[in-house]
Amino acid sequence: MKHEVCVTGLGVVAPHGDEPGALFQALLDGQSAIRPIFPELPKPAAAALVAFDETRWFTKLQLAGVDRVSQLAVAAADLALRDAGLAAHNDADPERVGVYAGCGMGGAAALEAAYRGNGRVSPLTIPAFMPNAPAAHVAMRQGVQGPVLTYSVACASSSVAIAEAAKAIERGEVDMAIAGGSEALIVPGVVLAWQAMQTLASFQPGEAAGAVRPFASDRSGFALGEGAAFLVLESAERARGRGARSYARLAGWGLGSDATHLTKPDAPGQARALRQALRQAGLAPRDVGYCNAHGTATRIGDVVERNALADVWGADLDGLRVSSTKALHGHMLGAAGAIEALVTVLALHRRQLPPNANCSEVDPACRLNLVTQPDTSAPNIEAAMSNSFAFGGTNSVLLFRRP
Repeated sequence: MKHEVCVTGLGVVAPHGDEPGALFQALLDGQSAIRPIFPELPKPAAAALVAFDETRWFTKLQLAGVDRVSQLAVAAADLALRDAGLAAHNDADPERVGVYAGCGMGGAAALEAAYRGNGRVSPLTIPAFMPNAPAAHVAMRQGVQGPVLTYSVACASSSVAIAEAAKAIERGEVDMAIAGGSEALIVPGVVLAWQAMQTLASFQPGEAAGAVRPFASDRSGFALGEGAAFLVLESAERARGRGARSYARLAGWGLGSDATHLTKPDAPGQARALRQALRQAGLAPRDVGYCNAHGTATRIGDVVERNALADVWGADLDGLRVSSTKALHGHMLGAAGAIEALVTVLALHRRQLPPNANCSEVDPACRLNLVTQPDTSAPNIEAAMSNSFAFGGTNSVLLFRRP
């Protein structure tokens, strides 16, 4: 027997705050959280940072050896459970609950401190920076005794984690899953490494907030972001049985590999993942009203994603509304799929679409029905999807339907 998978809780710690509704409204309003960082670096850099008060979640003693990436994960997961109505009274068998977390780079702050410590390295460096630390800390905080798994698949990490959690719910392997991801990599060494790849957006002084321009003719790359987001997934039967609110159904997911190049995206590979998600959900392309695009604002990536969508949607492409919210919250790498899935769920739930910000002139090679600031209402939307296309060639698509 296959179980329908419902999203019953949303938790986020993001550059726009830790309340999903406030985050979504900030995106609707086109508010950018991207700001200049690290003026000491030789080349200007910008990123979207979280204003995070760790003392809300940890005592000073508990913080020893807990990197920021794990701190954000613990907070977002706890908020998701509270939103699902499970914080005060959770009757789930702890052996039937799982944590499925995505994390691309692990504890970057711990690693940076070790490199720059002048020979003094904390004995807790290894457990602080290991990529599975966020999932482990969430499990310990919530008493989870079922599967606790980490997926490190670059930009697709947390999208893959959510899909794998949904599979476990669907097959009846777990009754409930805390699924999402976290990333906290805004340290000088990591920023310098990304600058060396020439994938980060360039900007003039005072213009960092608008530096990321997905699908625009003058786009120049992305800005890094940090944060965490988790969804609570349950079977429809369990959700109904406890009278839980269901934001959406996770109806389909597609997962595959380009198998062509480590960093260059591939339209046929992305199209395969899109078709797989549609098949599983039992939907035709015209049934999907919104796509939260991967949309990194790189010269190659945006064109490839547009071509993949055009290949699958064909004559129905103009009926698909598209936006990339990375323009406002930055590219969170391992957490990107989770925060963008959360935004997609809210778009479906509220029947409003976040705009594709900073795009004054669309690149002709990226022609899509982009969401614009004054046109965010979507009263008839019944299905929406979130794309995550990663370095390494892994493509992950999550497809949600209204409950």
